[in-house]
Amino acid sequence: MTASADSPSTRLATRLSFFAAGFALACWAPLVPFAKANVGADDAMLGLLLLCLGVGSIVAMPLTGWLAARWGGKPMMLAGGFGLVLFLPALAAATGPAWLALALLGFGAALGTLDVAMNVHAVEVGRAARRPLMSGFHAQFSVGGFVGAGGVTLALSAGASPLAAALGGAAVVGVAMAVAWPRLLRARGGEPAAFVAPRGHVLLLAALAAICFLVEGAVLDWSALLVVEAGLLAAAQGGLGYMLFAVAMTFGRLAGDRVVAALGDRRVLLWGGLLAVLGFALLLAAPVAALALAGFALIGLGASNLVPVLFSLAGRQTAMPAGMAIAAVTTTGYAGVLAGPAAMGFAAHAASLPVAFGLLAALTALVPLASRRAARG
Repeated sequence: MTASADSPSTRLATRLSFFAAGFALACWAPLVPFAKANVGADDAMLGLLLLCLGVGSIVAMPLTGWLAARWGGKPMMLAGGFGLVLFLPALAAATGPAWLALALLGFGAALGTLDVAMNVHAVEVGRAARRPLMSGFHAQFSVGGFVGAGGVTLALSAGASPLAAALGGAAVVGVAMAVAWPRLLRARGGEPAAFVAPRGHVLLLAALAAICFLVEGAVLDWSALLVVEAGLLAAAQGGLGYMLFAVAMTFGRLAGDRVVAALGDRRVLLWGGLLAVLGFALLLAAPVAALALAGFALIGLGASNLVPVLFSLAGRQTAMPAGMAIAAVTTTGYAGVLAGPAAMGFAAHAASLPVAFGLLAALTALVPLASRRAARG
């Protein structure tokens, strides 16, 4: 391990990479209603198109792990980061379903590449520092989330076109990656693990993780449409919901270690899950925008520490080796991200978008219901 791995500049580069990933992803949320209108998609078609983003990410992740093991994390981080710069404007410029599908595939692949490579890099930096740094790095992803959603929403509200807003977002990502570039390590992460089917107690943890990932993906992809179609906000302000969700999740994660130490795993799953369900109820029943936005904040705060607790439990259970269990929970969790947006689209097409969010709230209620068994190990 070189001395440069444990330096302020290397930690800055890692934080900038996490920020860039969260920022780019969140820039997409306020653009969804405009992209839907541009390509003339209904809810079902939009759900299928959004599936392309998940497919791109899932395909890129194992490939990135394999390449990073040989070439190091730095070239893969740069490829993913600058790929986001390329594909974010393409999402706003797409004028047909096929073009949007290709743009979403590329955007998802770039995001998945950066996601895996920056975590490989973060492990090396944390190992050199000999102290926990991962939570702080992941918090920067959340910070990027609310800054990205807020920035694009403000730009649209000020009269900017969706393409201009996307180009501005891409410029921020490009600057962040350019500053990080010379400070990055050529970190190596080893061979990527193959998929391991969860079993025993891990199966429950994996199912709950999939629900939690689904909540995050659904709020990202569908929150703007929900409040816009309900007449609570204009299209230009549609990204406010996701912005508040991301802000609340960020604060929850920053305080997460202290909260878990004070309450314990079971109570965090119980009260966090209940708070998220309460947020969904407030969102769906809200007659005015302020209450709906408060609902988004409650969902973000309640969900913020559910996934970290589930990963901790997977690492401590005895039904499977810890590494295999965490790999299984991770893969199953991302399956929720992959299938969730499309499932929401089909549910919205068959019934309505509020009904789809109601079903999501019912799934979220399984987390507090299963909290005692999940924490028991």
